Amino acid sequence: MTPRDLTFVLGGARSGKSVHAEQLASDSALPVTYIATARVADDAEFSARIAHHRARRPGHWQLLEAGVDLAGALTQSDATGHCTLIDCLTLWLVNLLCPAEGEALPIDRYHAHVAALEAALRNAQGKVIVVSNEIGLGVVPLGAATRLYVDELGRLNQRIAAVSSTATMMVAGLPLALKSAGRA
Repeated sequence: MTPRDLTFVLGGARSGKSVHAEQLASDSALPVTYIATARVADDAEFSARIAHHRARRPGHWQLLEAGVDLAGALTQSDATGHCTLIDCLTLWLVNLLCPAEGEALPIDRYHAHVAALEAALRNAQGKVIVVSNEIGLGVVPLGAATRLYVDELGRLNQRIAAVSSTATMMVAGLPLALKSAGRA
């Protein structure tokens, strides 16, 4: 059995995590599918962020825009000799817990999506790079909805880090190794 090639890159806002993940994907010399999780922006600032990400990506990379079925998108793109870059879990979680249509998924359906993603990552045949924010380093948020989001992202990050072969924390554009292949 081939060992899993799953790299988890996390960090704060503007820490360099996406640029680092994109460089890892380029350095792999494999065909790349970029799975974007941001939903279409309804404000100018967020639209500019999306445009910045798009402009930075090589034109020959395939693009998949994932809604809540991130596991399905990963399964669709995954293949031996292929690299899939997921950017990012943070926005995917927003899609699940704070959908544009209003009502959040019932908690059991939310947990089913997380479990499906974890299973897809465990079963991946190709190289996978997953990006997420680390937002749990600050104070405990005042609002219940924000606390739920911070807590759930922390739990999600722990699950993905556990199944990853490599984990890197980005701080000020510098990669800090948290977990190396072959080391837990």
